[in-house]
Amino acid sequence: MLDLQTISDRLEIDDLVTTYTRAVDTFDWDRYRTVFTADATIDYTASGGISGTLEEVADWLAETLPIFSSLQHFVCQREIALHGDTADARIYMFNPMAITQPDGSTWRMEFGGYYLHRLVRTPEGWRSRELVEERAWLRQD
Repeated sequence: MLDLQTISDRLEIDDLVTTYTRAVDTFDWDRYRTVFTADATIDYTASGGISGTLEEVADWLAETLPIFSSLQHFVCQREIALHGDTADARIYMFNPMAITQPDGSTWRMEFGGYYLHRLVRTPEGWRSRELVEERAWLRQD
């Protein structure tokens, strides 16, 4: 049986994951930064991105993502292992993206995989200390 603290922690982590996807899809980099600890590391190399500090990756995303004419991050199953004030989360994800070409055609990419978060409880709530994107499959047109 789950106790109230476990339920609360899982709901807070679920909200954090939603904040993450909403921030990326709306290009809200200040909001994106609230998902992570100041010393977080983020690795998007599985999808052709970079790996680095929170600031390096946030700046790279702000520069790179606007080339896409559409994108949306879907997250579904969440496997969360709580360890007191730390947690590990494996979040299933699906990310379709498109770029409108000069001739009006659309190049599409669909990426499926997992977000692997190492989380820590902070005075401001749960935050991700490390995010690694793991690819399960990729389709490009």
